[in-house]
Amino acid sequence: MAASCVSTSSSFCLQPQFSINRSLKPNSLSSCSSIQPSNLSINLGSSNRNLKNQGFVVQAAWTRRSRSEAEKRPNKKSWKQRTDMYMRPFQLNVFFSKRFIHAKVMHRGTSKVISVATTNAKDLRNTLPSLIDNEACRVIGRLIAERSKEADVYVVAYEPNKNERIEGRLAIVLDTIKDNGIIFV
Repeated sequence: MAASCVSTSSSFCLQPQFSINRSLKPNSLSSCSSIQPSNLSINLGSSNRNLKNQGFVVQAAWTRRSRSEAEKRPNKKSWKQRTDMYMRPFQLNVFFSKRFIHAKVMHRGTSKVISVATTNAKDLRNTLPSLIDNEACRVIGRLIAERSKEADVYVVAYEPNKNERIEGRLAIVLDTIKDNGIIFV
């Protein structure tokens, strides 16, 4: 059974098609209110093809661009690259030089430095026996955690550089930060 078109001021007209289960009782056809919702289905035409076999579940967007698309617009960032700084706003940077250990927590959107700890600081240079050993790594991790908590930052992200393994002195710094109450995402 098809519904009639309702005329409007524009020439656009939507005609949904209704189908009724044929197993209705003859005396129930007097009013539309007696039709059960399970006996009524709406057919929207071609838009129904896209929803076939999806079960109305929203699927995740494809974030990787094809090679041809990347060649056309090489500087366009993917969805993950554009939204990552808002999903994980605070980033931890750890740098090991030959003489010192530097660590800082930055806000990715504004590039504001939240907390800094380095063994090159005057108080640490005079108190630590070595500025690059395991004990210095633990001190730097504890200081970063304390200073981040003072700035109300309890969650940070750490992304290792290419071909960088989380082991040795870097693992000691990260484990110390975790042990002092900072969560890594």
